Amino acid sequence: MKITEAEFTGSFTETGKCPPADLPEFAFIGRSNVGKSSLINMLCNRKSLARTSATPGKTLQINFFRINRNIFFVDLPGYGYSRIPKKDRLRIAALTKDYLKKRTGLTNVFLLIDIRLPQLESDRKFMEWMAAEGIPFSLVFTKADKLSRTQQKKYVEEYRKKLQERWEELPPVFITSAKNKAGKEDLLRYIEELSLIPKRNSS
Repeated sequence: MKITEAEFTGSFTETGKCPPADLPEFAFIGRSNVGKSSLINMLCNRKSLARTSATPGKTLQINFFRINRNIFFVDLPGYGYSRIPKKDRLRIAALTKDYLKKRTGLTNVFLLIDIRLPQLESDRKFMEWMAAEGIPFSLVFTKADKLSRTQQKKYVEEYRKKLQERWEELPPVFITSAKNKAGKEDLLRYIEELSLIPKRNSS
């Protein structure tokens, strides 16, 4: 898959106000400062399609990007940043879960994990929640340029072993770097394959 067109569609604070669910949607989520915007920009060959910030927790809305006129990338608010007021954290969590549970166009969620950090409880709980809700997701390890190839392999193997303690089947895994574009082609190929899968039925 090659992305030739990418445009910002809008930011939304309510699921009901999001664009019509008539195209496959690929959502990106993870802890604040994990590199969601940088990954989206890297996939789209754009420097500032998705806004990046030095301050974690800046994405407070659901941001839609129309890709090649036939799919959506959806940048969801990050989680795990304690400096955001509690009322905002609760609102963001409710918005995110409402979107993930209701959007019939949702094809896959890419859960981003900083490859330098140990397995975090917030990530594990979010994975378990998605699994319980029947929401398809994949793991995308970010910032791989910070580690050597050997370190990357060791980290992912250890991460998978910890997941196997609780999971019988593991989600697909991708190792990426927005800086050197590692994993870009694999991720785009996967998105292209999933784009052919029928959308989820509404519950």
